[in-house]
Amino acid sequence: MKARLAASAALAIGLVLVASGCSMVTYQATTEKYEPSDGVSANVGDLHLRNVLVISDDGEDGNLIMTVVNNGDDDVELGVQVGAGSGETQTVEVESGATVAFGVDDVEGIDVLEPLLLEGIGTQPGALLPIYFQYGDAEGVEKQVPVLDSRLPEYADLAP
Repeated sequence: MKARLAASAALAIGLVLVASGCSMVTYQATTEKYEPSDGVSANVGDLHLRNVLVISDDGEDGNLIMTVVNNGDDDVELGVQVGAGSGETQTVEVESGATVAFGVDDVEGIDVLEPLLLEGIGTQPGALLPIYFQYGDAEGVEKQVPVLDSRLPEYADLAP
């Protein structure tokens, strides 16, 4: 009787291993984080920056396009600085619990503002532009932001 019980248990364990074995060793693409659009994302403290990109036709001036979500309890002024500590810092205010979109189409329930003009970026379309984001005491983050031109229909009206 004990031998049958042991054989049944071994068979059950074997079936479980065979049935789930593929997922134990197979690469799972769903665990990888990726950017689902043309821009990049970043988190700065309680702020979540999504789909950050720059639209420029001449490589000299560009419009910063992004969506900012403030999950914190305080209103903050997000500092945006082009390059590694070499440029002027522009600030944008984001109220607590608010979502603010810069340069996107009107979306219900979201404050939509004009794109943020970045002058003298010196980066041609197709390249990456380092932009530093920071507010208050939160640790800032530098992201390599893609610079695109206005040839795509969704960006046709967004170049400076």
